Parts: sequence; structure tokens; C-alpha cells
Amino acid sequence: MTAQAQQALVEGLQRVMTRAGWRGTVSGLLRLSGGANMQSWRFETGGEAFVLRRAPSAEWVANRHLDMAKEAAVIRAARTGGVPAPEVVTELLPEDDLGLGFIMRCVPGSPDPENALSSPPALLGEIAAAMAKVHALDPADLPFLPVLEPAAGVEALAAQFAEARGDRPPIALGLAWLRANLPPPAPLAVLHGDLRIGNIMVEDGRLSAVLDWELAHLGDAHEDLAFGCMTVWRFGRLDKRGFGLGQIEDLARAYEAAGGTAFDPARFRFWLVYRTVWWALSALSMGKGWRSGADRSLERVVVARRAAEQDLDLLLLLEADAPEAERARPLPPPLSQPAPAEGEPSAVEILTAVSEWLAATVKPHMAAPRERFELAVAQNALGIVRRELAGRPNPHDKALCEAILAGRTTLAEPGLLADLRRRVLGTLAADMPKYPALAEARCIWESNT
Repeated sequence: MTAQAQQALVEGLQRVMTRAGWRGTVSGLLRLSGGANMQSWRFETGGEAFVLRRAPSAEWVANRHLDMAKEAAVIRAARTGGVPAPEVVTELLPEDDLGLGFIMRCVPGSPDPENALSSPPALLGEIAAAMAKVHALDPADLPFLPVLEPAAGVEALAAQFAEARGDRPPIALGLAWLRANLPPPAPLAVLHGDLRIGNIMVEDGRLSAVLDWELAHLGDAHEDLAFGCMTVWRFGRLDKRGFGLGQIEDLARAYEAAGGTAFDPARFRFWLVYRTVWWALSALSMGKGWRSGADRSLERVVVARRAAEQDLDLLLLLEADAPEAERARPLPPPLSQPAPAEGEPSAVEILTAVSEWLAATVKPHMAAPRERFELAVAQNALGIVRRELAGRPNPHDKALCEAILAGRTTLAEPGLLADLRRRVLGTLAADMPKYPALAEARCIWESNT
């Protein structure tokens, strides 16, 4: 953001806070890191700290079920219902000329996943209790919330998959499994929709707030339970499947003890697969948002490559249904790598040189956390391109996906699982090589090779 744009933001916030009753001068404006969809800005006025939460553009939120005003209303209802949630102090108006969003009091603590994951085990119980309070909210108080029914949700994912070219086999396998394992109807509960490590504030090992309510809706309570247990949201804690803090059994006991619904393992697994497919498609949609101009941030295109992480997670979730002989089948050889370059530097070497220059020359001069975060994203982007040039398996196979969705092909087909394993390992090694589950999958899948 240019200095002129930042000054305009400060002046706009001054008008908003004055209208809301705060007379102090706005100062200390700081863009916060994180947030795949929304922008967050911290600032101070009148001796207090606040956070502006706003959309990157009107186009970006045009097709959302909840606009920013409804999201603010959900946060207010949650706080009234005893959920640890931020206090919304005012919403932006069109005449503020700041876009779409609202302002909250700053909550003590940190959303850093490492902060949460290094907390005492009791944090898992606090998350479960907060979740139970969310699910106890009266849906009648939030009549605008959309309803997610399993069958309709799966078909919506299938339509989104088709729109995204419908050519990634692990996603097709996930959709086929979901269609074959639809659970019976469940009582509708208010769901947070994005409750996970990274979307909570933790202070001194205690839960201080649940953040980011943009995906709130009505549905099966097991969806919220499963979402935070996805591998991607456990940030390397592969041995602790319950939010990266404990086991799923620990989460279920704490949730039931706090008044939550009885835990059903079958429902939990359905929603775990569902949300893994959902996140794979959400990642792919980031590229579409960038191409459309709704959000031209570098982070958007890099996140789109995280679909490879969910390709891996889907195979790990679904391969138990394959015959034992297929699970034990050796993997085909990996894609051969090009020989080291001779003579003039290759494109791979030039990208490596640029990345090293950024780290050595630019990074030391960056003090703002957001700037350092964006530099890390840029270096990640260069690495993706560098590894793709060096050799990346093609993750696309539309004909295979069509056969899977039509029921003509399953994981019982000889060699299919082994081929997909090899392909996914290679794609993920190019796109997101630091994904923690990659090393574990290699250890499991390559043991027979």
C-alpha cells in the first residue's frame, strides 16, 4: 500500500471512529498477517486498540452467503450467547469510502498457530466448549444463515469441481465417496464454519476469542468438529488428530461434556472428507479470483497451488477402501529429474538466484511483519515456478475423473492407487514441499518400493 493510500485509510478510520463515539486520534495503523480472504488492520485511538476487518473488494464478497453486515451480526449473537468472540463496535458505511467491513475491539492474545499448539492440553477442552456454545445458539435469531444439507452440499461441490475443469482424480474420488456415504439428516445447529487453529486467539495458553465468522451457516454439528481436525489445520501435529492438541476422542469427550451433541464417528468421517474436498476446491478458486481481478494479490495465486495438499490428504483418507493388494502395491518410479545445467544459467538457476538475492538483500531491510510475510509468499512463488520447470507431474486427468464419477473406476482397479500416490507425491513436492504430511506419506507409500 502506498503512503497516500495508507493516509487515506487513517483519515477514513478517523471519521468512522468519531461517528462511533471515539474522540482520540487514530494512530499505529498496521496490516496484520494472515487471512486468506479478508484484510485485517490494527490501529489505536482513545487509548484502546481496534481491528478493521474488510473485504479486499466488493467483487470478492459478491457471491458470499454472508455479507459483511451479516457477519458482524453473527459475531454479536455469538458474543451474546456466551461464545468468546470479539466485540463489534461499528460497521463501515458507503460514505466512509473504505469499502466493506466492520471494526472490532482488539482481543488480547495471538492467532499464531504455534502459540496455540504449544499451549497446555486444556486448550482443546476450551475450544470444544466454545464450539458447543456456538451450536447452542438459536437459529431463529439468525434467520439469514444458509443451510448446508449433505446431499445438496455434495452436489454443489460437484458443480464447483466441473467448473474448475473437473480433472483432479483425488477430488473426483472424494466426490464419489461422499455420494456413496451420505449420512441421514441431523438436527440443524448454528455452525462457525471455519473453527480451527489459526482462527482463534490464545493468551497465556487460554482461549480468548474465536475469530473469522464469514462462513457461518446452519448444518450438522459434526462439520465443525471435523473441520479443525483436518491435516492442513494441524500444522505438522500429525500425531494429534484433534485440532493438533489431542486425539479426536479427547475432543469428542470435551464437546459432549460441554453440552454438545453425541459424537458419531461415521458422521465425523463424512464431514472430514467433505471439508477436505471443499478446501481443495476453495484453493483452486483462488486462482479464479485472481484472474478475474477481484483480488490480484500474490498470496491468492500461491494459495491456489495448495490444492495439491488436499490431493494427498484425500488419498490418505480414502485409500483404506482399496483392496489390500492395491495398498501394498509398489509405486511406479518417480519422474526423472533433468541433469545439472552446463554452460549458460538455466531458468531454474536464475529463479534460484533471484530468491537468494531477495533473502540476502531485501529481507534485512523489511521491519513490518506484513512486508516480511509478503516477501515469504514471493519466495514461495518463485520456488513453485522453479520446481515446476525442473519437472512436475501433471495432476490433471479429466477422462479418469469422468470414469470415477460415473462409477466405472474405483480404487480397486489394479495399479490406480499406486499411480495416484506417485503422481500426488510429485505434484506436492513441486507445489508445497514443506507440507508436513508429505514426508509421512512418502515413508508409508514408498516402503514397498
